[in-house]
Amino acid sequence: MATPKLPSSEITPESTYVDRRKFLVAAGIIGAGLAGASPRSLEGALPFLPGQQGQAPQARGTPYGLQPNDTPTPWADVTGYNNFYEFGTGKDDPARNATNFRTRPWTVKVDGLCEKPGDYGLEDFLRPSAVEDRIYRMRCVEAWSMVIPWRGIPLKDVIDRAQPRASARFVEFTTLMDPRQMPGQRLPILEWPYTEGLRLDEARHPLTLLATGVYGRDLPNQNGAPLRLVVPWKYGFKGVKSIVRIRFVERMPTSAWMAAAPSEYGFYANVNPEVDHPRWSQATERRIGEFRRRPTLPFNGYADQVASLYSGMDLRRNY
Repeated sequence: MATPKLPSSEITPESTYVDRRKFLVAAGIIGAGLAGASPRSLEGALPFLPGQQGQAPQARGTPYGLQPNDTPTPWADVTGYNNFYEFGTGKDDPARNATNFRTRPWTVKVDGLCEKPGDYGLEDFLRPSAVEDRIYRMRCVEAWSMVIPWRGIPLKDVIDRAQPRASARFVEFTTLMDPRQMPGQRLPILEWPYTEGLRLDEARHPLTLLATGVYGRDLPNQNGAPLRLVVPWKYGFKGVKSIVRIRFVERMPTSAWMAAAPSEYGFYANVNPEVDHPRWSQATERRIGEFRRRPTLPFNGYADQVASLYSGMDLRRNY
C-alpha cells in the first residue's frame, strides 16, 4: 500500500539536526576544529540546546500531527516517568536503576530475509542517514500520554540499506539481554529478551523513527539508550528500547506483551479510542503534567498519515 510522504518543506538539513559534538564528528558534518568549540558557539546550528545553568532543554524542531494545545512534556517527566521493565516496573525505577547502564560501544545485528545482513555500530546507522528532530504525540496503553521531542533517523533508511527480500513481510526488533545490567530481567515479568515487531509497510512509513536522542541530547539510559523505536500512532509498548537486533521475517512475530497477555496486547496496537483495554477505558487520556483528561484521538492524531495502511481491516479484531 502507498504511504503518504512528508512534505519536503518539513525536512531540515542533516547538519541542523545533529546536536552532540561527537556525533557531528562521527557523521563527518564538521571538522575536528569545530568539535572543540563551546556549546554556545554552536547555538546557531542547533535546534535543541542543553539547558544553561541547570535549566531544562528547550523543545524545537518539526511537530508532526500536533494540535495547538499540544505542548512538549517537561524534560523531568520525559526522563523520569518511564516504562522500561528491564530496569523495574515502577515509573521511576528506570531512572534510578539504569544509571550505570553501558551503551558504548553498541552493535546492532541486521539479519533475516535481507540481501545485506551485518553487524553495525551505532555510528554506522547515523553516518549515511539524515538525523532529524521531530516532536511527536506519544500515547501509553495505561491511558497517559506525553508530547516528546525525539531525535533520530527514519527506520526506512536502515531497511532500504539492508535490502529485504520479497518474502520479508515483517520486521522483528530485540532488546539487549543482560541481567547483570538490567535487574528486571532477573525476574519472570516477561519472556526475555523483549521483542517487538512491525509489518514491513509500517516500518517503512515516513513517521517511523529509530530514536537516538530526546530534547536534543543523546537518549538517557532510562529512555531506551542508545537506540529505540518510535511509532507515534501506536501505543507505547511497541517502542522497543536498547535495540540489538533487527530481523526481517516472513511471519508475524510474537512480541513480548503478546506472549504475556494476548487478550490485552495485540500485534498492531494502533491507538483506538473505541477499543478498551480489558481493565480500563481508552476513550480518554491524561497528559502527564495535567490534571484534566482529554479525548483520545484515533491513531493518536495521525490518522491522515497512516489510516490507509489499514484499509479494509477490522481494527477491533486487529487490536
